[in-house]
Amino acid sequence: MNNYIEIRENAYLDSVTLMLLSRKLIDVEGIPNANVSMGTDHNKSILKMNDFASSEIDNAGPNDLIIAFSYEYEETKDQAMKVMEDHFNQSTGMDDDEEYSPHSLEMALKIQPDSNLALISVPGENAAYETEKCLEKNMNVMIFSDNMDINEEKRLKQLAREKGLLVMGADCGTAIINGKPLAFANCVRKGDIGIVGASGTGIQEISVAVHKLNKGISQAIGTGGRDLSLEIGGITMLSGLEALMADPETKVIILVSKPPAKEVAVKLLEKIKETEKPVVVHFIGGNATEVEKYGGIFSENMEEAAVKACKCLDDSITDEFFSKQIDIDKTAKQEIEKYSPEQKYLRGLYTGGTLCKEAILMLHKKIGVYSNIPLEKDYRLKDSKKSEKNTIIDLGEDEFTKGRPHPMIDPASRAERILQEGDSKDLRVILLDVVLGYGSHEDPAGAIVDSIKKVQEKYKEDGKHISVIASICGCEEDPQVYTEQLKKLEDINVIVPPTNAQAVKLTEKLMDL
Repeated sequence: MNNYIEIRENAYLDSVTLMLLSRKLIDVEGIPNANVSMGTDHNKSILKMNDFASSEIDNAGPNDLIIAFSYEYEETKDQAMKVMEDHFNQSTGMDDDEEYSPHSLEMALKIQPDSNLALISVPGENAAYETEKCLEKNMNVMIFSDNMDINEEKRLKQLAREKGLLVMGADCGTAIINGKPLAFANCVRKGDIGIVGASGTGIQEISVAVHKLNKGISQAIGTGGRDLSLEIGGITMLSGLEALMADPETKVIILVSKPPAKEVAVKLLEKIKETEKPVVVHFIGGNATEVEKYGGIFSENMEEAAVKACKCLDDSITDEFFSKQIDIDKTAKQEIEKYSPEQKYLRGLYTGGTLCKEAILMLHKKIGVYSNIPLEKDYRLKDSKKSEKNTIIDLGEDEFTKGRPHPMIDPASRAERILQEGDSKDLRVILLDVVLGYGSHEDPAGAIVDSIKKVQEKYKEDGKHISVIASICGCEEDPQVYTEQLKKLEDINVIVPPTNAQAVKLTEKLMDL
């Protein structure tokens, strides 16, 4: 196997583009390993770990583009290079009639002086500098970049709050501002419900459910995953909550987050008392009594958060809106009858972190769930690449994404893991999420169909049956088209409940040993 390494000096690309380019190369037949990244120290260490060591990489600077991939034959290398060049030609080619593309913030503001929001996607060590420049020009900021120093994040959020601005992030993957989806987000209709979320797929799952309930989103403000930590103190969620409280287009507010620090949760709940607008609170693993004490509407899961928010606008909506779309008891009975006695275990393979956490929370007390993001330390996997008993994995965690794209962008790692799990002879259920929308793979269902079929066939050859359950977080209006993704799964007998919560409830029934 040979390595191709190329350094392009001062050819900066944002992280989303880098992940997409890496995926394009891996999609070339005969390219087992590829990494397109900027020459930061962090990225160079990942390249070395992936057997791309060279003096060229050592000498690359943080603004230099590194193209690295493995290949066996010259024809394969040539094909990979054509893929890269085609991408760059498409990206840089401009017709005479096209608008001028600015190369600095100052130039952009000369062209569009009324801009008040910037999306930053640069190496984490540079993100603070770029954010501060935007704040100085009275612009709100969404920071897609991760690996920002937490002290810098707090300082910039405090500065933004003093100026009446928002800093969404760092590591903010989802927002919908004035009807425009940013980064990983879905094509949902505009409406009266505002969301502030410290979780990207949490915002996606809730906004999609709201859309399916025929309501819409006024604003969806991401905060970044660390915002509700004790160190940051919920600065952005507090500012976002205040903004929605003051927004005449927002009639109902939803707060969603993985478990916040207790002191931060209390501070946010205290703020709820200052508004007459209904506020639905879904802090994963939260306490109903605590939320209701402050006048909030408690929600146990993301589906419920969407339903309760929509009911505040339309009392004809029932709690059973989604549960009526699948007969869980009947489906479970039909599936359980097909299992053999030795089939006992569950494997959950998630691309969305909050969807994964919701599944673990709903199932852990009943069956005990091992994970790389466990509820209890005794249930942490010794090796995230090897499942134990009942296991649910977040494939978007750092140990899986170092040196390769996030699985929402490149589902190949999950397709491989499905095959790996299929080697076990004692599984009852494989549980999956399929996340649509901007930023996600163009065909996430299609990318895992072959792996699912191989596992199903393997079990059938052994005289067994395995249940594959998948929820689709997406809308008909998304680029991937919900019904097309649904058909690909249902055509191979995957059971597709309407929400992640319903998928997990069905799984719970199937695991009733």
